[in-house]
Amino acid sequence: MTAIRGFVGASRREGVLGIHSMDNFNMFVPDLKKAQEFYTAFGLDVREEGNLLGLYTFGHGHRWGSLTEGPSKKMSFLSFGVFEDDLQMFRGHVEGQGVKLIDPPPGFESNGFWFRDHDGNLIELRVAEKTSPSQKSETSNISVAANQAAAPLRSKAETVHPRRLAHILIFTRDVDRAIIFYTSVLGLRLSDRSGDGIAFLHGVHGSDHHLVAFAKSDAPGLHHLSWDVGSINEVGLGAMQMADKGFSRGWGLGRHVLGSNYFHYVRDPWGSYSEYSSDIDYVSADHDWQAGDHAPEDAFYIWGPTPPSDFTTNYEGESQT
Repeated sequence: MTAIRGFVGASRREGVLGIHSMDNFNMFVPDLKKAQEFYTAFGLDVREEGNLLGLYTFGHGHRWGSLTEGPSKKMSFLSFGVFEDDLQMFRGHVEGQGVKLIDPPPGFESNGFWFRDHDGNLIELRVAEKTSPSQKSETSNISVAANQAAAPLRSKAETVHPRRLAHILIFTRDVDRAIIFYTSVLGLRLSDRSGDGIAFLHGVHGSDHHLVAFAKSDAPGLHHLSWDVGSINEVGLGAMQMADKGFSRGWGLGRHVLGSNYFHYVRDPWGSYSEYSSDIDYVSADHDWQAGDHAPEDAFYIWGPTPPSDFTTNYEGESQT
């Protein structure tokens, strides 16, 4: 990917078929104006593009996601990137798994192909640049020397701007089926799990500890979008940045166990979250991560405040009942 500081060539594990990135997503929201207010406050570059909003990060030309107005909040589709020379092989592989290919949704052009996962979520595989990092992302948590002030005045604090989309966590009716589908069809690999409650998957060509994760619910839905920032300080500044704009509901500051990232979650107007995330574990293309099955108390967070009582509520699922 093109990093914030210089060019980093795309890593690849030769001879292995697997998606390399979470390329982009589309989500329906009932109010584009509210969405624009929320994601702009969060620090994203929100662009009006016809009848949708494009979500970008400053300093990076990639569109990480798009928002379309609809009757209620709902994840419309997930798009995964593949290498160009893998596309036809992937098409044959997906069909060979008994998955039926379907037409793309109206208004979305594609250089790839579409199908549905085990929960009925719409999935695209497309030729795209590798936007998952090809090395562990840089973080900066360094103190200053003696006789210097490290923290700026609050009035002088810079706006936090995430560097990239880090991962997406979605709800699933069956975590085991999610693991089977996304490993056998998309070529992802299991990083870690906690029984039938949650699972984290990474890309075989080099990615963060997880680029997609699944949590058990009675219906599909989005739990959170995670956005990478460069330090714990930026995680905290982002939380204050959002609170100052009226978006104070959320959870953090804390540190996860599985993935190890520092976090703060901010609740969006529809019950899902956007996460400021920093210093997540990284799995390189030449490494075989040893997946574990962890007890719930060893799978959530190692320190931080008690999460809100409805933190794992699938409000998108409730709207379908």
